[in-house]
Amino acid sequence: MKNKQLTIVESACIITGYGIGGGVMAMPYLAQRNGCLMSLLILAAAFLASFILHVMIAELAVKSGGGSQIIEVFSRYLFQGKYKKVLTLAFFVIMALVLFTNLAAYISGAAEIISELLGISLWLSRLLFYAAAASVVLFGLKAVGVSEKLAVGVIFLLVGLLACFSMLHIQNPLPVKAGSITEGLAYFGMGMFAFSAFFSVPQAVSGLGGDGKKVRKAVFLGLLNNFILITVITVCALLSSTQVTEVAMIGWSKGIGSWAEMVGSLFTILAMLTTYWSISLALADIVEEQLKLSRRLCWVIATLPSLALTFAGLGGFMEFMRLAGGLIAILIALLVVPAFRKASREPGDSLLGRWSGGWMQILIIIAYVLMAVGNVVKI
Repeated sequence: MKNKQLTIVESACIITGYGIGGGVMAMPYLAQRNGCLMSLLILAAAFLASFILHVMIAELAVKSGGGSQIIEVFSRYLFQGKYKKVLTLAFFVIMALVLFTNLAAYISGAAEIISELLGISLWLSRLLFYAAAASVVLFGLKAVGVSEKLAVGVIFLLVGLLACFSMLHIQNPLPVKAGSITEGLAYFGMGMFAFSAFFSVPQAVSGLGGDGKKVRKAVFLGLLNNFILITVITVCALLSSTQVTEVAMIGWSKGIGSWAEMVGSLFTILAMLTTYWSISLALADIVEEQLKLSRRLCWVIATLPSLALTFAGLGGFMEFMRLAGGLIAILIALLVVPAFRKASREPGDSLLGRWSGGWMQILIIIAYVLMAVGNVVKI
């Protein structure tokens, strides 16, 4: 199963799974502060910027041979001269820390729900989620792709069910008043984070055999899934929640009825599970590529530190999300676009066509700098 190719849908679901866990569920809380119309406009801008950036990464991966992870791509196009090895190692360490933080966020968030749902201790809940999340990655890319496809399908069914019943339990009008610039930046930053699947794009490229057109389609479908989920969850949570909470599913499901809390909890756990699969698979592949160790040892290195971080008392769910999002934004803004500029000089058609010009590259850098700002401003 490890060496089988992915379908476009499986590749798209790996991309969807990367972003669905945290940012999606934080969006209604921030949308309430910005009004529906302004939130939709900001979300559309975030979707467009994210799509272009992810296709840039796809083109870099394709031109690097179709099997290269993002660090190897940067090593080829950016890290040059006698400091190449040092720069590659430094970026590897920084990126690993960012991804460990991401993974810890999902263990922490899911464990809180599992602990309340099953009435067990928080530490045991963390161990249970870790075991379920990390075990799938042992079986490789195809196993993760199939698991993501099934889980994303169930997620859409659960959200559809809750959305239908939301229309029968409308308690609030949709907010229309636009928020402050700071609140708008916070919403944009979290929206960009909800679309972020930077490190899963090389998995899609590898799983689709380096076929650029298929990868571009998978990227679009993967991000579109998240756009749909964000929109539906946001509207329904704003209409039906007794109180719009930071993790939207909590207040949303309580507003519909007690049975919906169980459905909401299942959705939340699945969302965090899919994200853990996508991120840990990407990190395991990166560790294997850089350290040349056995696959099982790379799996341990990629997953175990995230579990340890959850026992270190480093903050709650939203703090993990905002920290990870800000760090990733800085890395992407500083490195992806310059690497793409260099790769675009090589022979071959661009996956972005006329959208790959210098003006668009500048806009993308600005968008990701704003994402970094949005993830650290006080709201």
